[in-house]
Amino acid sequence: MRIAFLNPTAELGGAERCLLDLISSLREAVAGAAFLLVTPEHGPLVERARALGAETAVLPMPNSLSSLGDSGSERNRLRDRTIALARLGRAGVTAIRSALALGRTIRNWRPDIVHSNGMKYHLLGALAPCGGVPVVWHIRDFLGQRPFMARALSLVSGRVAGALAVSHLVESDLRAQIPDLASVTVYDAIDLTEFSPGPGYGGRLDDLAGLPPAAPGTVRFGLVATYARWKGHELFLEAAARLREKVPALPARFFIVGGPIYRTRASQFTEDELRMRARSLGLSDAVGFVPFQPEPAWVMRTLDVIVHASTQPEPFGRTIAEGLACGRAVIAAAGSGIAELLSHTGSVISWPANRAAELAVAMDLVLRDEPLRRRLGEAGRRAAVSCLSRNRLAAELLVAYRALAIPQ
Repeated sequence: MRIAFLNPTAELGGAERCLLDLISSLREAVAGAAFLLVTPEHGPLVERARALGAETAVLPMPNSLSSLGDSGSERNRLRDRTIALARLGRAGVTAIRSALALGRTIRNWRPDIVHSNGMKYHLLGALAPCGGVPVVWHIRDFLGQRPFMARALSLVSGRVAGALAVSHLVESDLRAQIPDLASVTVYDAIDLTEFSPGPGYGGRLDDLAGLPPAAPGTVRFGLVATYARWKGHELFLEAAARLREKVPALPARFFIVGGPIYRTRASQFTEDELRMRARSLGLSDAVGFVPFQPEPAWVMRTLDVIVHASTQPEPFGRTIAEGLACGRAVIAAAGSGIAELLSHTGSVISWPANRAAELAVAMDLVLRDEPLRRRLGEAGRRAAVSCLSRNRLAAELLVAYRALAIPQ
């Protein structure tokens, strides 16, 4: 089997790490499988894919297309949609040129299937003249929250074989937007060897954040995410301020780990914006900003509590999965796709999304109760082994490929 994967960035965000897990799982399960990764730039994803035996091709994407997006600030939604519409119009000609170049690359490599892993390549993959090779979209977002991209994809959906969805929540949303597109849910998985319980490195985390060494017994809370505005950074900071005001004597630190790694700038915070917010809440001495970590397992093991604070429903929730696998207590906003797998495990403290007061209560609970943190960590690891093992991924993916794209 020959599979060409398309990914719109060479950075290592959650979607990219999921793609690497997918390639690794297929490599182990399918003898003689060959993989091609197409990206618009060089970067760590390219190197990691090569280490897994994949061939790679870099096809530069014009800025008018690479910066296209409509998931900007909720406070400026009308402005951001207007900008996105204008960009979509300007990107039309360059999109056709990029699609033609992509089609040549695919035809020359002659895959059995083309697997697109991001919105911009969903569009280009559908437009590309692939010589009859079936194209499958891997949907990792709620299209209902991205009206312009949803419309664009709907217009070209007749040119693709079908879609994989990362959760039933995402698949339901996809069907509402593009009813005639065939789809299958395949949950993401993670490497349970890489993400596993082990010693933390609190001093290293403090150093990276520019903070003095923490006092013994300090509980480290962390939000690990890209700087996408919907990931809940402001909510996390507000909850931290509420917690600190309520229990100032209990030692706690709050870490924001990540960065603005994608090119759709309107949809992301800058670090300066988040630092200003922390200062306005009186948290400068208690909040640490740690740059994006392409290898985040050590961060997960170092944090005592992983906080998921997304203000919109999470399509899946890889950070939740990684925290559970590392045996850490996890506090997660309700409504994530991963909850479909974890509802029976008792491994996560859930709280109503968008309510800083409720998040502060949950953080207070685990701050005061070390045995509870330990029990949550143990239950989380069991849930990860039961539900999130990478061993199942290839088999489920091959079944989905056959259902969607490969003639019987």
